[in-house]
Amino acid sequence: MPLKKPLVFAAVFLLPSMIACPPAGVPLRSDGSPGPEKCSDKALEVMRILRMRVGDAADAHLDANQIDASPVIVYDGPLESYLTEPLGMLEPGTRLYGQAWTGGFQVVVRYYEAHPPDGDKVPICAVARLGRGQMRKKPESKPGSALLEHGAVSIFVVDSFR
Repeated sequence: MPLKKPLVFAAVFLLPSMIACPPAGVPLRSDGSPGPEKCSDKALEVMRILRMRVGDAADAHLDANQIDASPVIVYDGPLESYLTEPLGMLEPGTRLYGQAWTGGFQVVVRYYEAHPPDGDKVPICAVARLGRGQMRKKPESKPGSALLEHGAVSIFVVDSFR
């Protein structure tokens, strides 16, 4: 029997200890991009409850503060993105909180939390991706930042970061 949406959200939100943040000391590769990282068991459990399966994807704005900007500047550090379509049981308008790394040849973004418009933050594991190298930094990018052509991305659910 399928679970009702309010029941699922209630079950998730009754578990306040499930909030996840990026782990301190994510190992970096020689080019400055982040190395492999496991998803927490709590995030994997929440994603199962929210019907977010590995490979599921949704469109989003990469930086909630630069929705209509072109190009977009992404800085190393915390990042807030904004879903424009559903992802599992997460509605459009859900904020995604993660970390951006700009040290490699392209921007790497990992998401650790989702904040639905009508609920509390929950742990997740997801990444921002685009095909055809669109997450590659423009050559005029300054150290610690990345200049990208535009801020529209796809968010993909993962079970670990590679």
